[in-house]
Amino acid sequence: VESVLVVKRTGHQINMEAGRDMWYHELMNLPIANNNDCLEMVDAEHPLFLLYTSGTTGKPKAILHTHGGYMVGVYTTLKYVFDIHEEDRYWCAADPGWITGHSYIVYGPLLNGATSFMYEGAPNYPYPHRWWQMIEKYGINILYTAPTAIRGLMRFGDAWPNRYNLSSLRLLGSVGEPINPEAWRWYYRVIGKERCPIMDTWWQTETGMFMITPMPCTPLKPGSGTKPFPGIVADVVDENGNPTKPNEEGYLVIKTPWPAMLRTVWNDPDRYVNQYWKKYPGMYMTGDSARKDEDGYFWIIGRVDDVIKVSGYRLGTAEIESALVSHPAVAEAAAIGLPHEVKGNAIHCFVLLKSGYNKSDKLIDELKLHVAHEVGPIAKPEHIEIVESLPKTRSGKIMRRVLKARALGLDPGNLSTLEE
Repeated sequence: VESVLVVKRTGHQINMEAGRDMWYHELMNLPIANNNDCLEMVDAEHPLFLLYTSGTTGKPKAILHTHGGYMVGVYTTLKYVFDIHEEDRYWCAADPGWITGHSYIVYGPLLNGATSFMYEGAPNYPYPHRWWQMIEKYGINILYTAPTAIRGLMRFGDAWPNRYNLSSLRLLGSVGEPINPEAWRWYYRVIGKERCPIMDTWWQTETGMFMITPMPCTPLKPGSGTKPFPGIVADVVDENGNPTKPNEEGYLVIKTPWPAMLRTVWNDPDRYVNQYWKKYPGMYMTGDSARKDEDGYFWIIGRVDDVIKVSGYRLGTAEIESALVSHPAVAEAAAIGLPHEVKGNAIHCFVLLKSGYNKSDKLIDELKLHVAHEVGPIAKPEHIEIVESLPKTRSGKIMRRVLKARALGLDPGNLSTLEE
């Protein structure tokens, strides 16, 4: 680490290392000329930052992004996907510590000269009105958040957002995981008042920028990321690398380079090649499963690892969870597969209920039948547990690995052999 900027907020004593650590307020008070003296011209491929990813399964890896291409990618995608204007007040309600924060709280808005709104705190503290109150007070035009936050707020019903004037909003966004159609419709109907398009963006720490995403003029389908951003060539392929038929599940791949692509895995070039480029030479392997419909719209199903094989049938956790959330009592759900002597794996689900609903055996039976009706009899859960919370990463993704470890009475770090 060459230098560290420290923001003075609490007044506590901080152990600063001379020559490395600098107070942010002191640096900002330096004359402009001295600020420029601190700048260094670097090559476009000079490392910009390292960001660790995949902490939920496997050993975390440091993704390397570089100056030139990354900045081109985040500037362009933010500008066109969210149609940023001088008068806009843009709010990306993500954690600055993960890639959405890097790309679309820090670099993208600064490069576009956007007015960014930032809030540090929970969306439901002190009450579930916090976000809607701030949107009204500060006239937010663009709200970009994660499906887990949407589902969490949806759990408290329509009354909280309906107390506030949300007419300043003109665009909504979703990031982090596939958004199930039920949450999409609530977001569109209750928050956007059926007039704000939802920019459902698919991308990764590795891609650095939006890859599959609509723009404000794109016709939308609830739950679909629509089509690749201009210049991105994506496809869904089978085990042999051949394009799948419409609505057939397969592996999501990227077939051409893009500006903000990762350059390597820090100190592990073999993992970079083996994980992303080896399976289909010349194509970037995203690790996600997806399907393309007859209109060429992409539907992200989830991580390839998030598949439960029941009696020979491959079922995506996302489709089971989406079926559960489509029930009026369910706010959020997680599905895992546990070993079963006959079926190979049995489906176990964890469910958070919406406000006003109580746990009962009758409701659990009703939810099992609902999944069987929505997905098929083979997808009927063996067990459904009503819980108060779900373990999640900082970015809001459900940690199914932790749920599986709890169900089996194991440490989450000891699941690799079992999963193999």
